[in-house]
Amino acid sequence: MTTIATESKLKRTLTGKIVSDKMDKTVTVLVERRVMHPVLGKVVRRSKKYHAHSENNEFKAGDVVQIEETKPISKTKAWKVSKLVEKARAE
Repeated sequence: MTTIATESKLKRTLTGKIVSDKMDKTVTVLVERRVMHPVLGKVVRRSKKYHAHSENNEFKAGDVVQIEETKPISKTKAWKVSKLVEKARAE
């Protein structure tokens, strides 16, 4: 009996803003989400930072990117940048 493992092929993706590009081949991506506060009932923002792999150092701080889950690349890095959503504005 063979089982089709199509669900395991799907990778989790998140969209966030790059806050740091100072490391070599790594960017720090801030992902924000909105959740309902359990007691107050108001919508609050929760954020988390992920280290993502950027092979060619092509993304800069301020860019909005989509990251996808991969096998662990280092101790803190298990995501890679899959595509650029929005370029940072030059000011």
